[in-house]
Amino acid sequence: MRVLILGAGGLGSVLGGYLANTGVDVTLVGRPAHTEAITRDGLRITGRRGDLVITDNLTAVDQTAKATGHFDYLVLAVKGKDTAQALAEADGLRDVVSSALSVQNTVEKDATLAGWLGPDRVIGASTIEGGTLLEPGLVRNHLTAEVTAYFGELDGSCSARVDDLTTAFTNAGLPAMAVGNIEQVEWEKLAQIALAAAWSVTALGAIPGASVFEGMEVPEGAMYFVALAKDLLAVYRAKGYEPMNFFAPLSRLKELDALPTDEAIKFVIGQGKVMREKGNTGHPSMYEDVVRGRKTEVDFMLGPYVAAAEELAMDVPTLRVAYQIIKTVDGFLA
Repeated sequence: MRVLILGAGGLGSVLGGYLANTGVDVTLVGRPAHTEAITRDGLRITGRRGDLVITDNLTAVDQTAKATGHFDYLVLAVKGKDTAQALAEADGLRDVVSSALSVQNTVEKDATLAGWLGPDRVIGASTIEGGTLLEPGLVRNHLTAEVTAYFGELDGSCSARVDDLTTAFTNAGLPAMAVGNIEQVEWEKLAQIALAAAWSVTALGAIPGASVFEGMEVPEGAMYFVALAKDLLAVYRAKGYEPMNFFAPLSRLKELDALPTDEAIKFVIGQGKVMREKGNTGHPSMYEDVVRGRKTEVDFMLGPYVAAAEELAMDVPTLRVAYQIIKTVDGFLA
C-alpha cells in the first residue's frame, strides 16, 4: 500500500508516521523546514506511545511535484482554509491517485474532494487522533480514542478499499472501523470538535497553556460548555441524527443530550476531572491557532452548524455568540 499525506503538519505526520512504522509506504508533503528535518533525521513522534523515530518506508517532500509513483490513497490533512491552494498545487497527482479521503475538521471536505477527483474515487473519513507540530521534524501525539478513525463509502456501501484502509490504520495502532453512515460520523465529530474548539477559544483564549479538561472543572465553565453543547446537539438532532458517541470516551454527546441541564453541568465537571487525572492534555487546533496569532477555521468548524441552524430557523443563542466572538478575534489574526 502506498499513501500520500497532503498536509504533513501535526495530525498528518502522526498518521503517516504510524502507518510507515508498520510497513506502509508513506510520502509526506509538508513545509520545507519540516520535510528537510525528516529527511535528515527521521520523523520523531512523542506522546502517548513514548518516543519514536521513523525513517523506514517514509519519504518527505515540500512540493507535490516531488511525490513520485502511484498512490493507493491520498489523505488530505491541510487546514480547511488552505484546501483550495493545496488541491490546485496537487493537480498533477489526480492521474496517479486511486482514492482520496480527508481528515479535515469540516463536513464540506468530501464534496470538495469529489469535485477535484470525481465522486467515485472519494472515501468518507473522520478521525479524532491528536497531533501537534512542536518543531521541524518533531510532532506530539497527545490524544486518541477507542476507535480513532472511521471510513466509509459515501453511498453507504461496503468496499475492499475501505476495508484495506481500515485494516492498515488498525495495524498501525490507530483503531479504525468501516461504517455505512460516514456522513453522520462526520457531522457528530464536527459537533464534538466545534464544541471543544469554540469553548476553548472563548473561555480559555486569554490563558495559554490551560487545558480543556481543567476548564471543564470550573462550574461557570461547565455551565457555558453545556449551553454550547445543547445548541450544537439541537441542530444535529434536527438534521435527523441521534448522538452515538462515536469517539468515546472523549465524546460524551449522548449524555449531554439526554441529561437535564443541572445534571449535565455536574457531569461535565466530573468528566473534566476524570480526563485530567488520566493525563489527557492538549488543546483543539483552533485554540492553538489563536494563541499563535494565526487565522482560525471558524467558518469550516462552526460555520456549517450556524448555517444549518439558519436553514432550519432554529434559535441557538450560545452557538451564535461563540461564533461571533471567534469571528471578531479572527479578524485580528494573520
